[in-house]
Amino acid sequence: MALEQELTNRLTQAIKGKDGRTADVVRMLKTRLQERRTAKGFSGRIDDALVLDVIGAYRKQLQKAIAEYEKVGSRGAVHTAQLRFEQEFCEGYLPKGLDETAVRALVKERLASLGIADAKQVGRLVGDIMKTHKGQVEAGDIKRIAEELLKG
Repeated sequence: MALEQELTNRLTQAIKGKDGRTADVVRMLKTRLQERRTAKGFSGRIDDALVLDVIGAYRKQLQKAIAEYEKVGSRGAVHTAQLRFEQEFCEGYLPKGLDETAVRALVKERLASLGIADAKQVGRLVGDIMKTHKGQVEAGDIKRIAEELLKG
């Protein structure tokens, strides 16, 4: 509950300080948390792991939206700037990701430990790594690196 409370405090500070951009992004995150809380089948508690999951999912959506607005060019510049601000805000709460070298080493190690020698089994590798390193690596990067290693 600590992260959810921190978001509430941050929203209060943003409103008092008339920081509309921060208030908007915190409101969006709180809305998404509320959606999770009221989703059909949800019977758990809102804990820090769930809050981080919501923030991570929103950051991923922002990355896709930024790419779309960049395609528009100067017409999308204002929206792109706001989305980048929101993305940076979200990244402040998320664990730092592994760099390319660390991901490559992790994939090599797990390929060997799982005994995977066929590209058809990469999904099993991705699942294994995502269980232990969720939020630190992207599934697409794991897949790409694993396929490179298995080809060469």
